[in-house]
Amino acid sequence: MHEQNQLMRAASPFFMKLLGTGFFLFLITAEAVAQPFERPPVEAVRAVADKAIRETPFAFRAILQKPSRFFRGLQPINFERTFGLGEPGVAYAISVINSEREQVLPLEISHNDGLKAWLNNELVYEKQKTGQALIREEERDFFLEDTIWLKVKKGDNTLLLKSETAGDHWKVFLRPRFPKVPEGQKQDDQWMQLTTGRLPHITDEVAALSNWLVIGPFPNDGRRGLEAPYPPEEGFVLGRLYTHAGRQIAWQLPKVEILADVIDADPLWGTLYDWNYHTAGFAWAVRNLGEFTGQQKYIDYLTTYCNFMLDIKPYIGYEKYTLHRENSRHIHLWNTPLLDFTTAPALPFIYRLLKEENFARREEYEELVRATQEYVMDEQIRMPDGTFTRETPIKYTTWVDDMFMGIPFLLHSALIAKDKEEQERYLDDAASQVLGFHQRLYSPEMQLYHHAQYSERPEVKLPYWSRANGWAIWAVTEVLLYLPEEHSDYQRIMKIYLDHVDGLIQMQDTASGFYHNVLDHADSFEETSGTAIFTMAIARGINQGWLIRKKYEPYVLR
Repeated sequence: MHEQNQLMRAASPFFMKLLGTGFFLFLITAEAVAQPFERPPVEAVRAVADKAIRETPFAFRAILQKPSRFFRGLQPINFERTFGLGEPGVAYAISVINSEREQVLPLEISHNDGLKAWLNNELVYEKQKTGQALIREEERDFFLEDTIWLKVKKGDNTLLLKSETAGDHWKVFLRPRFPKVPEGQKQDDQWMQLTTGRLPHITDEVAALSNWLVIGPFPNDGRRGLEAPYPPEEGFVLGRLYTHAGRQIAWQLPKVEILADVIDADPLWGTLYDWNYHTAGFAWAVRNLGEFTGQQKYIDYLTTYCNFMLDIKPYIGYEKYTLHRENSRHIHLWNTPLLDFTTAPALPFIYRLLKEENFARREEYEELVRATQEYVMDEQIRMPDGTFTRETPIKYTTWVDDMFMGIPFLLHSALIAKDKEEQERYLDDAASQVLGFHQRLYSPEMQLYHHAQYSERPEVKLPYWSRANGWAIWAVTEVLLYLPEEHSDYQRIMKIYLDHVDGLIQMQDTASGFYHNVLDHADSFEETSGTAIFTMAIARGINQGWLIRKKYEPYVLR
């Protein structure tokens, strides 16, 4: 117990961040709460950080861009990577939709210039245009330009596409749009395969490399090639060679691409060098460990993390927008309108700007932070009063998670601001966020936060999720640390913090010291991350003089 007490007294500020950071949560909580201390807790924290430093390669391995098994998600046909650009042309792509059921399926489609599509020899789509194929990105989804309705029969359905280019762009995108299912239910999207393996005489070896076979380019004189009936429209036959304008043309695979992928990823959590809020928070925490212990290797971890992200960002943009890879663990480095992938992962970058005046690549850090600031202040979706909200799972859903995903970045932006007006803008926004989330999500009766609110259905009360309450109270303590006491909202925010603490301590399991995953459901499992964050937030309050030590310390040490 003495070591526990000493640990919490030392919680300034690195341990505060370690406790609430995903990959430290379990180990620190298990050491600090569930077991007696046989060694100083900081040694346990060092052991976790040392393991991360040893085992995080900050490197990629080469993999092939292979087709997905099921007909779902984005399906690109990248003619320009196979046939090149610079002159008009026509090409075909063929595949088979193998369906377990008969169904009318909405199929979204985007394409450059002109396109025709046949399903089972029936023309189902025809459009002539000029310009590139467009994809509209949203928080966790994307949308294509047009929708066609495919009458898919049970069994094999041959899909033939005919694409023409003026010479500037040459891509086609398909995306089956499956009906939405209630939240928490699994999407019914595994009943169709898109495969070349159902075409005549195509071996498994070939089918494993691509969902499409392509042929071209045929002439497109005067942009009239879409109307010219070239041989592939007569049927799919291997072993035929066509000659046009001195070119030898035969069915072939699209260009097979090499991708860069992370090494030894956990199937669920990935790696410590993915781009997301928890890996960034981990790097932020390890840097704080370095500042607390004076060991440079921990400070350097954040630098390595940030520099790696800067190094790979151009390549990730190439994978996303040229190769159209959907499942990269770094895809959200580019244009994802969500705080999880913008302000939260930018924390290590802005923290280094705050801590170090001069260092190599500082301008690149400033550019990333500046772009993130522009996003959060000008582009992030908000409610009319300015409170952060989301478009998922339905439009204008306010998630308490976003208190932590966005507010600390606002505070750090205030700390590095160059003038008082800019500083006050960020501080005022951070304070108003606390009040806006509190008004929507806080239950005065329970003194806890609901996980989220559907703005169009406020009567739906979502659970008091442990970690969500952790995000809330952690963000509030950050505001109390940096908001001037004379600020007009300071006392209101202090009361929010004190009331929330009193609600939380009523939920602590008196035997184990843990908090349950759903705070008011003792039959839900004991949850480590929420427990860690609550412990941090109460300890911070004691250390800062916001809470009476004698009253609240037992909840920290239990």
